[in-house]
Amino acid sequence: QVQLVESGGGLVQAGGSLRLSCAASGRIFSINAMGWYRQAPGKQRELVACITTGGNTNYADSVKGRFTISRDNAKNTVYLQMNSLKPEDTAVYYCKTPIALAPGFNHNIYWGQGTQVTVSS
Repeated sequence: QVQLVESGGGLVQAGGSLRLSCAASGRIFSINAMGWYRQAPGKQRELVACITTGGNTNYADSVKGRFTISRDNAKNTVYLQMNSLKPEDTAVYYCKTPIALAPGFNHNIYWGQGTQVTVSS
């Protein structure tokens, strides 16, 4: 079994910061690119940021310059440092990553359970 466990969400005032973590555990052979998504009430889930195994990153335009994604391959963990938070960043944040359980196995997509981020004005 593979689990993605997220932490670090909470309530913060506009302009504040939060750091999200997502740790993958269980039977893991390899992990490809890791990403953070978010879903606000009444809206579709959207990509926030993603990072390859080599460290290449991609960000949604709405968070460029404010959010930073990073990963620790030894710990199978991805982070999202969120600075200068705005009320429109309020959402449930999910991590997503393809994981192969053994050599020769396909990479299947796994999602975390989500962590609430609320930014007050």
